[in-house]
Amino acid sequence: MYAGSTLTRASGYIIGAHQKIDRIARRNLEYMIPNISFPSIRYILHFEGNKGPDSIKRKSPSKNEPWHFIRPYDDNDTNLISIISNHFQALVSALKEKNNEKSSFEAAWLAHAVVDGLTPAHQYPYTEELSELRNGEDNMTRNSIRKKLIMPGGTGSETLKNNWKMWGPKGLFTTHLAFEFGIATLIAPLSFRSLLPSKEELGILDIEELSEWYRKVAKQVARLKLYEEFYETGWTLKLSKKITKDLTPIIINAVTTIWYQAYLESRQK
Repeated sequence: MYAGSTLTRASGYIIGAHQKIDRIARRNLEYMIPNISFPSIRYILHFEGNKGPDSIKRKSPSKNEPWHFIRPYDDNDTNLISIISNHFQALVSALKEKNNEKSSFEAAWLAHAVVDGLTPAHQYPYTEELSELRNGEDNMTRNSIRKKLIMPGGTGSETLKNNWKMWGPKGLFTTHLAFEFGIATLIAPLSFRSLLPSKEELGILDIEELSEWYRKVAKQVARLKLYEEFYETGWTLKLSKKITKDLTPIIINAVTTIWYQAYLESRQK
């Protein structure tokens, strides 16, 4: 999901989707538990944008770079779920220790991972297609800005063809960015003030493993087939309504639910 420019903090506050979702989820927590002992949104957003997961791609390419992609129907694809589980447990521990700085960091990076995996563009086989455009090279070998920007090829024409498939109209990256930026633009002016998880949603992590819960939510998003629709039609009024009425509530409720559960577990002795 689009988190604004990783060069400046201000852009994320204006049109950052991650920042918008975090603000609503944090507001929901306060509504459900007034004066909750949880990091304020100011401190959470400190670890977004330029200090969030996306900035690693610019600051240190391929060095501990998180890949927040998921194949919802492939039970063997557990990388993102493992990342989410690790951040969740770290958040619980930090909350127990009353370490506000660590709690803020973990809350921000946990939410970022949760949101990315529930973004239709991150459920597309982006990793596999990117590797194909790079002649089968592992994507972790993109250890410089140049290697991230320029697709290789055995000949000049092949190089041009691969870069067109990456950066041209309906290219791999241009489609990905257009979709995510479009979502950020759509939700920026909306308040979602009446949106709260149901009691059933909030209690689901008491009876299900986090991995099972998250995969179910990811499948719920996949069934909407929003990215496929966008690739075929571009932005339409129909698709825009699905984003604001169907997709965004799922994502906001997921972040609210996992933060809420982390708080509850931190209170257990």
